[in-house]
Amino acid sequence: MSVRAVTSLTNPTVKAVRALHLRKEREATGLFVAEGLKNVTEGVELGHAPTILMFGKEAAAHPLTRKSIAATLAAGGEALEVTQEILAKVSRRDNPQAVVGVFRQRFTPLEALKPDSADVWVALHRVRDPGNLGTIVRTADAAGCGAVILVGECCDPYSVEAVRATMGSIFATPI
Repeated sequence: MSVRAVTSLTNPTVKAVRALHLRKEREATGLFVAEGLKNVTEGVELGHAPTILMFGKEAAAHPLTRKSIAATLAAGGEALEVTQEILAKVSRRDNPQAVVGVFRQRFTPLEALKPDSADVWVALHRVRDPGNLGTIVRTADAAGCGAVILVGECCDPYSVEAVRATMGSIFATPI
């Protein structure tokens, strides 16, 4: 596969990525959106290849974008050069990031955690705010915590807001 250009807002892949803003779509597909070259690069460097990578023309030549394109294609994913209008639609922002990646969610079952593997663990009960959850995940990563354990009904750690607030730590910290 190679990089292809997409300019239509009605393209099926564009529609599918836009739909990932909805929790039910993320749950149904097991996918999530990470916005920005830093977040996407963090995922790639930690062994998470995007299933879909969208990037604007201005980001195409950046070495980290090129590395992300290579990782996406090597994993059998789609790499799409898209318009600024498409980036705005898929990120739902007026000033969108130049790179957007779609990744597989990775939840670690509680029984798979090894209590002796870390000195500190974070357990959260019924967290409601995705921005707060993302910030806690980022802090747990910085502190070297073993995992962030979600107890009870919590907001979705793979929502766009939560992922944005993790600043890439969603790829480094088991959830």
